[in-house]
Amino acid sequence: MTAFRFALLGPLLALLLAGNAAAAPDRITLKNGSTILGTVTDAEGGKVVVETDFAGTIKIAQDQIEDLRTETPMSLQLADGTVLESSPIRVENEQLVLDALGEEETYALSDLVRVNPEPWELGDGYHWTGLASAGLAMEQGNTDTRELDYKVESTWTGLLDRYSFSLIGEYDEANGEKNAENWIARSKYDRFLEDSPWYWGGNLSFEHDEFADTELRTYVGPYLGRKIFTEPVFTLEAEGGVSYVWENFFVAEDNDYPAATWSLNASSNYLGEGTRLYFNQTGLWDLSNTADVLINTTAGLSFPLLLNIEGAAEVIWKYDTGAVEGVEELDQTYRFRIGYRW
Repeated sequence: MTAFRFALLGPLLALLLAGNAAAAPDRITLKNGSTILGTVTDAEGGKVVVETDFAGTIKIAQDQIEDLRTETPMSLQLADGTVLESSPIRVENEQLVLDALGEEETYALSDLVRVNPEPWELGDGYHWTGLASAGLAMEQGNTDTRELDYKVESTWTGLLDRYSFSLIGEYDEANGEKNAENWIARSKYDRFLEDSPWYWGGNLSFEHDEFADTELRTYVGPYLGRKIFTEPVFTLEAEGGVSYVWENFFVAEDNDYPAATWSLNASSNYLGEGTRLYFNQTGLWDLSNTADVLINTTAGLSFPLLLNIEGAAEVIWKYDTGAVEGVEELDQTYRFRIGYRW
């Protein structure tokens, strides 16, 4: 009987011990003597990313780490592109120490660029992100109104390039009469220069605004861009290029011209994890009539609601010095929307 009990208890104890070992946290000791317990999830921009129970996700500068020990095997990507499949690792004296088949191998900690990289980060496939959101307002009484705002964004990011698409629009009615119908659709392709913040690309855009007499504005052209800031607390990308523009109007005479173009995209999570301040601007400057400039600007705040559902409040300005007669140069819109982000 005793032997039978040990036969049952032995595997059970082994499972419990294995569970405890798996649950043991990674340990990071800083040069100031502080110790942080958590799970090392990534390395980016010279910082080690750690998921903790007490403070969520934190980032630690690699040059502030005195000692680091992990409890689980992980994949490590170095600056030269080498990927190491490692047993649990440790850091001593700013050296990354790995146990390879019973022999220790060391690498400079500063050479570590990523922990457990996803396939797309190694050049295999793309990482898909996106947003689908809408805002709907209805009012009945003295005035019957219906307002629909929508926004769709989708981006496929690879190691060397990026595809993106966006569609933003508005449709309003009052007492059965349409009083707003406009949309902007954009597609872009970016090609990143290796080991550089610079990239080049091309865009194709379509705009429609019935109440600004614009049946369809189409422009296409190349540009050069730069990632100026890339930290989540503040990201900024700027682009400048040239395009050719075709404008078809409902009433006014159609037009086409070469244009200088620019784009600014900024965002910040300064207000907290999951909350995002953002600013986006695109511009067209008519090179055949330099008094005509068209600028679309959006500034907003998005915040998490539940799971991947977010709310957002934003202001949109459209400034067109070449607007046809009877149309205001500046159009301003306030929107609140709810959407799903992935």
